[in-house]
Amino acid sequence: MPDSARAAIEAVTSAFTELAYPGDTVDPGPDGPVGWPGYDEARTRAAQRTGERESVVCGVGKIGGTEAVLVSFEFGFLGGSLGGRTGLRIERAFASARELGAPVVTLVATGGSRMQEGMRALTQLQRIARATALTRRAGLPQVAVLRDPATGGGWATLGAGADVTLALPGAQIGFAGSRVRPPGDPHAYTAEGQLESGHIDQIVPPERLRGSLERWLRLLTSTEPVAPAPPPAALGTVSLPRTGWEAVRRARDPNRPRAVSYLDAYFEWREEIGGDRCGAVDPGVRCGFGLRDGVPVAYAAQCGTPTLPAGFRTAARLVRLADRLGIPVLTLVDTPGAANDAAAEQAGAGPAIAELFAAVAGATVPVTTLVIGEGGSGGALAFAAPGHTWVTPDSYFAVISPEAAVSILKRATSEVPATADQLRLRPQDLVDLGIARGIVRR
Repeated sequence: MPDSARAAIEAVTSAFTELAYPGDTVDPGPDGPVGWPGYDEARTRAAQRTGERESVVCGVGKIGGTEAVLVSFEFGFLGGSLGGRTGLRIERAFASARELGAPVVTLVATGGSRMQEGMRALTQLQRIARATALTRRAGLPQVAVLRDPATGGGWATLGAGADVTLALPGAQIGFAGSRVRPPGDPHAYTAEGQLESGHIDQIVPPERLRGSLERWLRLLTSTEPVAPAPPPAALGTVSLPRTGWEAVRRARDPNRPRAVSYLDAYFEWREEIGGDRCGAVDPGVRCGFGLRDGVPVAYAAQCGTPTLPAGFRTAARLVRLADRLGIPVLTLVDTPGAANDAAAEQAGAGPAIAELFAAVAGATVPVTTLVIGEGGSGGALAFAAPGHTWVTPDSYFAVISPEAAVSILKRATSEVPATADQLRLRPQDLVDLGIARGIVRR
């Protein structure tokens, strides 16, 4: 991607109109607010070198069919650092987004706060945080593109604080810049390392960035009336199991259709978010937004593995974002249960499950659930919408697995099939009990 702020804007927009910057007329005094020797000269040289008066360029542009407010950093201007005028420009850009009802796209390339302005520069992070919070409260999406580098306060506010965070391959990303961080694994400070740690959503090559932004903005700026997402059609068997144990065996069949097959069949196309923003990723949970019949739908899907704390947190993040943007949610249940080993407990299994329960319970948008395989105890129920859950013929839902029930009740292992019947976990049982609204067919 081009290095300059304006070239970066041109690479992703078909039209752009720059905003006026009233804050630029404020006199900061000789050598800035703290009288840093040589600061005026440094700014003059930066302006001559880049043709810019500050480290960000802000305006309104067209990305695909969506009008968006853009904030693009000029790294050549004092390392894209955040100073007082930078903060005022960014604040004005976010205010413009609220006035227009438009999403915000930030093209971040910054080394952090501008030391030549002392604490006045650092407090711009608070200004930016408030601007983003007000825009979030207005129900407008924020998408960040992390260029190279994206460090310091720019990463910790506009980058990590965005609803969806994209990054260019190999970009340096981290709160600590390369000159101030302690010795350690340099991979942790790269786009690839941040993706693995669950802090960004996707790495997008420069040649695909415009298309990616077009898709994301289309998904996140729905103008359609909010209506429940219909449950997907069943992809597996159509006959119902005769016994509880047969239901369990069907759900555990390795050849049964899994979440990815359901998502591919349900959506015209989709984009995924990744990671819990707390340092982890659960590969057994897929979350994102997709287009179905021209309407955006958010999804959180279990993929048949024990769900990790990161999976619950990512799903909760997805539900909260969809709720704020007015986008209906589809969840797919398929897990033997929540991961319950020592590592999961240390990673906060209980709080993570509670977080997802709260997100689903508090959602004002409709949440639709389809159980496509195993519905293992509370780890499955956290993904399920009360009163809006459907089941497939090759699924089950149980308070506990038959094997665990036998262990707790001190029964012989030979009694597992009979115990499965007693648990009333078949699809038809779930309908009779009022747990499921119905059984979906092909």
